[in-house]
Amino acid sequence: GHKVKTKSRLPMMTGALGSTFIAAKYWDSFAIGGALVGIPIVVGENVVGVDKESEIKKGRISKAPELDRRIDTYFRYQDKFGGIIVQLNVEDTRNGVAEYVAGKYGDKCIVELKWGQGAKDIGGEIQVSSLEYALFLKNRGYIVDPDPSSPEVKKAFEKGSIRAFARHSRLGGTNLGTVDLVREDFMKTVDYLRSLGFKRISLKTGSYGMEELAMAIKFASEANLDLLTIDGSGGGTGMSPWNMMQSWGVPSINLHAKAYEYGALLAAQGGRVVDMSFAGGFALEDSIFKGIALGAPFVKLICMGRALMIPGFLGSNIEGVLRPERKDAVNGNWDKLPASVAAMGATAEEIFASYFDVEKRVGKNEMKNIPYGAIAMYTMADKLACGLQQLMAGARKFRVDRITRNDIFAGNRETARETGITHMTDAKDESAKKILMA
Repeated sequence: GHKVKTKSRLPMMTGALGSTFIAAKYWDSFAIGGALVGIPIVVGENVVGVDKESEIKKGRISKAPELDRRIDTYFRYQDKFGGIIVQLNVEDTRNGVAEYVAGKYGDKCIVELKWGQGAKDIGGEIQVSSLEYALFLKNRGYIVDPDPSSPEVKKAFEKGSIRAFARHSRLGGTNLGTVDLVREDFMKTVDYLRSLGFKRISLKTGSYGMEELAMAIKFASEANLDLLTIDGSGGGTGMSPWNMMQSWGVPSINLHAKAYEYGALLAAQGGRVVDMSFAGGFALEDSIFKGIALGAPFVKLICMGRALMIPGFLGSNIEGVLRPERKDAVNGNWDKLPASVAAMGATAEEIFASYFDVEKRVGKNEMKNIPYGAIAMYTMADKLACGLQQLMAGARKFRVDRITRNDIFAGNRETARETGITHMTDAKDESAKKILMA
């Protein structure tokens, strides 16, 4: 953060969990788990736009029950750690999401601008199998492919040759042809968000090229933003695997190496460099350590998408078996525990190593309201924390902000060249030779 700091128990945050059905179905697991762990969670784009129960009058939101549910669920279990980030894309901005959140929640939420990945080149962000819902989305202003209002498409849908519709968002900044125009528009937007009362603002950018990366770092730093999340390719959404996101854009390692380089250039000029979060393929504690080291001292968090969602799914499947009356509510998919899980036990207390840690946090009576997906996410976070501590101990670094680029080395010459990280046989080679020659 810049002026208002956001504390996180672990140096990680969730990816954006937006309008995909996966995010909606398993939100309680993700939000409650994230709140109990004490890490920031991101409400992704288009949540209001796809909500049939939301009301938009005269182009502005007047009612947004799904967005409210997502925010309130996290706040219910949040302590002094973590934070909830509400993301804005083109449609969200048009619909007045920022104004709605500011009016209802004040500065308790962090608002996030989004560059890129809103309009995916191949396929939509969500896929719907209902003609009625596809028409609803089109009427909400989204691009729906194929066009559900077309008589030919309706006939094809009735006959079964068309079975689903893809919903797309619009590209942002298409009317801005120069760097100066992008900067002017960005600064105006940030000023407007601050005028609404937001004290914390972040920017999320995708795997664009170097010019766009430089703009993101420069403008976010100049605007005194609190966080810049840089998401490398490949990637995906709730409909992964995603062809466009696997074959389009700059891979994470290259993008993140340049982010450090550009941040260092700004710092060398005496300017403030925005706090960064790296995203794109992070899953385990070793990749968290490497990401923080690669981007040190600018990187404060690692953004993780599917890696943190998986325990939510797993816990929900387990809960559906052990508490069959809750199977539909938690969207469980199993009828019985697989042998690999059954070998660990037949109750939640036996299966989840962190069950009693969560119970201590919320109390015995409240445990009945905690989804097993949240307990699984808490357990996963505990595992990542322990692994990260072990790696840090090995590097003799006992605080995350003490990790530097010298704590990792490159495994091959190409990586060394692309990242600027010393090759493993060059690391302290001169010192080694001095020992031999002494």
